[in-house]
Amino acid sequence: MRAKKTNYVFYWMLIFGLIIFTELLDVIFSFLFPTIIIIRFASILILIGLTPSIIRTLKEMGKNNEELRLSKLKLKNIFDTLDIAIWSHDLKSDTLLITPGIEKLYGYSIIDFYKDLILWKKVIYPDDLAVLKEREQKLAIGEAVTSEYRIIRPDGEVRWIQDRGIPTLDSKGNFVDFSSILFDITDRKESEDHYRSLVEMSPDIIAVIGREKVEYINEAGWRLLGALCAGEVIGRSALKFAPLEIVKTIKNKLGRLESSEQAKERFEFQVKRFDGKAIDVEMAATPIFYKGRFAIQIVGRDITERKRAEKTIQNMAYYDSLTGLPNRNRFRHHLNDALTQQENKLLAVLFLDLDRFKIINDTKGHSAGDIILQKVASRLVMAVQKEGIVSRQGGDEFIILLEGLDKKGVTQVAQRLLYEFSKPLVVDDQEFFVTPSMGISIYPIDGMDEDSLIKNADSAMYQAKERGKNNFRFYSSDLNGISIRKMELENGMRKALEQQQFILHYQPQLCLETGEIVGVEALIRWQHPVLGLIAPLEFIPLAEETGLIVPIGKWVLWEACKQKKAWENKGFCNFPIAVNISVRQFDDDKLIEYITTVLDEVGLSANHLELEVTESIMRNLENSTSILNQLKERGVLLSIDDFGTGYSSLNYLKHLPIDKIKIDKSFVDDIFSHANQGVMVKTIIDMGRNLNFTVIAEGIETDEQLHFLRENECSVGQGYLFSKPLPASRWKSFYQTVMKKVVSQNKCK
Repeated sequence: MRAKKTNYVFYWMLIFGLIIFTELLDVIFSFLFPTIIIIRFASILILIGLTPSIIRTLKEMGKNNEELRLSKLKLKNIFDTLDIAIWSHDLKSDTLLITPGIEKLYGYSIIDFYKDLILWKKVIYPDDLAVLKEREQKLAIGEAVTSEYRIIRPDGEVRWIQDRGIPTLDSKGNFVDFSSILFDITDRKESEDHYRSLVEMSPDIIAVIGREKVEYINEAGWRLLGALCAGEVIGRSALKFAPLEIVKTIKNKLGRLESSEQAKERFEFQVKRFDGKAIDVEMAATPIFYKGRFAIQIVGRDITERKRAEKTIQNMAYYDSLTGLPNRNRFRHHLNDALTQQENKLLAVLFLDLDRFKIINDTKGHSAGDIILQKVASRLVMAVQKEGIVSRQGGDEFIILLEGLDKKGVTQVAQRLLYEFSKPLVVDDQEFFVTPSMGISIYPIDGMDEDSLIKNADSAMYQAKERGKNNFRFYSSDLNGISIRKMELENGMRKALEQQQFILHYQPQLCLETGEIVGVEALIRWQHPVLGLIAPLEFIPLAEETGLIVPIGKWVLWEACKQKKAWENKGFCNFPIAVNISVRQFDDDKLIEYITTVLDEVGLSANHLELEVTESIMRNLENSTSILNQLKERGVLLSIDDFGTGYSSLNYLKHLPIDKIKIDKSFVDDIFSHANQGVMVKTIIDMGRNLNFTVIAEGIETDEQLHFLRENECSVGQGYLFSKPLPASRWKSFYQTVMKKVVSQNKCK
């Protein structure tokens, strides 16, 4: 208010001054020219008319001055707030202007810079002084230049400065004025350095692709490609390393940043190295701006070893290691798919068994037998040609699926197979005559599902053998001779539990390094009152098929836990007992409740119970994973039995709470019996150790097998070399004998 009053007083004083001045002029003119009194009145009128305009003009001038003052104040506040300083030097007048912000940037007072005009240069970090030479050269020709360098503040702190120098030359090229804008960019540079160090130290590939060329790649990336330095890679076309379809896919999906913001794509493909080798990589790509232009950033890693391991496991799961043919599981998958996709077309299943092969195998040895099986596989594939799929079920049994043929066509293929085996097989210059017996079932006449078709083809094959071998037989409903024993076993199993015909034997598991007993597996036996001792291989598959495996499995679990607790009470057997759990039991909603009840009632610690499951549980992975996790939470140990013969996959295994894997006996048998020379066993051991599983080899029968397993660091083994499965009554004596031997060996050491 005071400022406004002052302005109004000034305005009125100015007006009165004008009036007085006008009056004086009037007196003078009146004295000189008395006749022009009219001019006096005209002057007064003009003055009165101009007064508002004068007042408005004066007000505007005052307003503009006030706005200018406020703008200057606001600009000063901005400069004081920002980490910025301006250095302006008029060389003509030698006038130097430095804004106060320089004190905040450099830590020196503004007076220091006025006293010493090269102070800004003296405090530059010694390693960055080389920047000044290039800077001076560009400024000398009137070119603006932006420099980045470090300075040392009085307290020893090092800061990054961005210096934008702008020179002015006159028409003669003389340097007449210079301005410099200084910024503190320490935070940005430290952030960039931190990011750069993370990128360069990363074990993953990190690269930037712009206009289909490599614009940046970190050390891990160029080393992976086999380059000697980044310069060998940068500037090259991406097509030099990646397939054309991958480059096109990335370009199509992430071609525009504005339409792909936050987009990210993942790829798996093979990269070509400088030495010509191909490696498998897994990569993620996302659009970015790089040096002001659109580009694609990729982050990836070498997955060659993982792919190789997955392929090995895939082959183990679905292909026979000896012949390379699809195995039982792969065949069942294929048959199931064929049944699902059938549109009233015939399918034929041929179950083939080699006649007298066991005699050859026993007399000439497993090596010769393996070669014969490989040659048999080749002949089967040659005879079937493209009309079906040939698989090896195990031993000397093969199953063939023929699609799209009528009964006459199936007969022709069967006759072609018999003809192929009319010629001898030559092994080590010796001829062997091997003939097949085949049983054939037809879909949908002889069965509507895979189990029925395979079972009926198996029955027909036995009929072919009974009729003299080296022939084939189609299934018919009157082929019941083979089924009689199965019916006897099925009926007998229903009474076996009630009549206590089942017994358990126990096979030890030994540490291969020390020889100590580290576990025991409970194995069921059936002592039939009429048929005698029936092997598990004969009645367990039938129990699975009929569903009787569920009550039998419960009995085994109860008896095994009870026996384990009894041994503990007697002061020995302080290690877990392994019990097999069938995949059918996993369908029982009360499985976990039953296991918990058994442990509680028997009084056995959960970590002294080990449940062995087969890889077939992976058919219903979601349900199986849930059950296994609940068991693991209760402290129960878990292992995969017969590993490598089922649905193994690294992707599955790493998500399952497994403690141990057991190498199937068939792989142990193959250690020295064919060309692979134990490669499969070594692969399983290495994979198990990498996944932190305890690896158990079962079916060890020879010292050579034991030596191989020890050399390859297999942890635990079981088999006839150590002991056959023993009844509970003989276990204490066996345990004490082994432990005395271990103690004796330790004393000798």
